[in-house]
Amino acid sequence: MSETDLAHLVVAIDGPSGSGKSTVARRVAAALGLRYLDTGAMYRAVTWWALERGVDLADTERVAQLARELRLEQGLDPEIETLSVDGADIAAAIRTSRISAAVSAVATNLGVRAELVARQQAVARAGGVVIEGRDITTVVAPDAPVRVLLTADEQVRLSRRALEVHGSADADAVDATRDQVVRRDADDSTVASFQQAADGVDVVDSSLLSLDETVAAVLKLVEARTGVRA
Repeated sequence: MSETDLAHLVVAIDGPSGSGKSTVARRVAAALGLRYLDTGAMYRAVTWWALERGVDLADTERVAQLARELRLEQGLDPEIETLSVDGADIAAAIRTSRISAAVSAVATNLGVRAELVARQQAVARAGGVVIEGRDITTVVAPDAPVRVLLTADEQVRLSRRALEVHGSADADAVDATRDQVVRRDADDSTVASFQQAADGVDVVDSSLLSLDETVAAVLKLVEARTGVRA
């Protein structure tokens, strides 16, 4: 694949909570010199905006309207996360437990999904990007030359998320994280397919892999599918 073709390459990565898809996608994008789109951050941004405005997330029509009106600016640099709504920097605010506990209500709102998927598809059409989320390989970029389902054993995913959120993977931290991971996956699976690989989607199980090994596995798939070597 030539440098010109690389500018149009799309790598689509799906996976459940705690599978490491955000970190892996960032690392893959940086290694290949591509842009990076965290679609989950978009749903978190809508959640934050709705809560800030005192909107009941159960009011699906109002929340969908907010999504359509959302003045969202999201950076695509894999090295630096930048995210703002209506000029306000919310990169840190969307990662709080308050947003994590509420985001499923927004992510399962079909009106919100329609709006955000359209925005994600616009990024995919421009190419030169690694996109990760829940239904990237099947809905956002089903024709991407590289489509990956990144998965891991549930206990491994719980431990990873507990370490990320609580700084520990002991039993108490894992239990405190369980609802966020297991419930969200169950909720989101009602509107998005990310538990099983669709036809043509490669599976990378990171249960027994380090972060470096997982990134290397995805880069190997990119090379196998496109000829592009990091």
